[in-house]
Amino acid sequence: MAAKSAAGLLTSVDSMFTTQEERDNAQRSYVTDLPIAEISDFPDHPFKVRVDESMTEMVESVKERGVLSPVLVRPMPEGGYQMVSGHRRKMAAELAELPTVPCIVRELTDDEAIIIMVDSNLQRERVLPSEKAFAYKMKLDAMRRQQGERTDLTSVPLGQKLGKTSREQLADKSPDSNTQIQRYIRLTNLIPEILEMVDNSVLKDNDKLQIALRPAVELSYLPENEQNALLEAMESEDCTPSHAQAIKIRDFSEKGKLNSGVIQSILQEEKPNQVEQFKIPRNRIDKFFPAGTPAQKIEDTIVKALEMYRKRERARER
Repeated sequence: MAAKSAAGLLTSVDSMFTTQEERDNAQRSYVTDLPIAEISDFPDHPFKVRVDESMTEMVESVKERGVLSPVLVRPMPEGGYQMVSGHRRKMAAELAELPTVPCIVRELTDDEAIIIMVDSNLQRERVLPSEKAFAYKMKLDAMRRQQGERTDLTSVPLGQKLGKTSREQLADKSPDSNTQIQRYIRLTNLIPEILEMVDNSVLKDNDKLQIALRPAVELSYLPENEQNALLEAMESEDCTPSHAQAIKIRDFSEKGKLNSGVIQSILQEEKPNQVEQFKIPRNRIDKFFPAGTPAQKIEDTIVKALEMYRKRERARER
């Protein structure tokens, strides 16, 4: 009898410190080790799993101590499991050649899985613009579908009932503002090559062009054929448009007057505070540098060589 009373007391105390949603999730979840081969990746997963220095460190940690924090998966009707949160841990376990990985197995609908997947990854230290773009779009679509199902007796969607749009509710629980989320979602309309340039505004690869978020948003309104024409011009001119130039390009497009000549002319305009640059065709200097030498290192080496040349010429003049 005392044991039953204690159990009842523990249950009532537990309920005081957890929400109903957390208690419901606990009832439909369990933890177990699962073979990695039985876990498929999340479809259209917007967050890239890179085999970089950070991953190498994680693999070494997994080899020593195993996967300490379980990944989250959901069982699939056709059998097997689908990864929801923990793609990097799963990759590290695979590279460490572990046969299994600890998992929290939870019954989730498609939309519940999308929301959890996005929320868990947006907390990472570095998230690329393209990752945020597709993640926010996926989560917003899932929220809208859920709100369409959750209605009151007058059939008014919950979001409208609360006076907030789905995107405003998304912003309430995200690291970005409502306006910034709009900008990121617009990036999903860019062709992959231009979207890579936006990512490079974070990655900072000196051998690749980069473009800031605001001009990229303006360019996202161009149809695909005009984006391809712009891509060709950017590669030819080895530059990307400023925000003001991107607005001008979009304006010409909306008036039906954008063509390759107009794009070329806009890109060749001098930008404010633009520093004049001297360019050397890459094929003229390739023989002096090993393949794959970063552009910044090539520039530094050429400048040092010119400084040495100037010193030698001055010495001769004396």
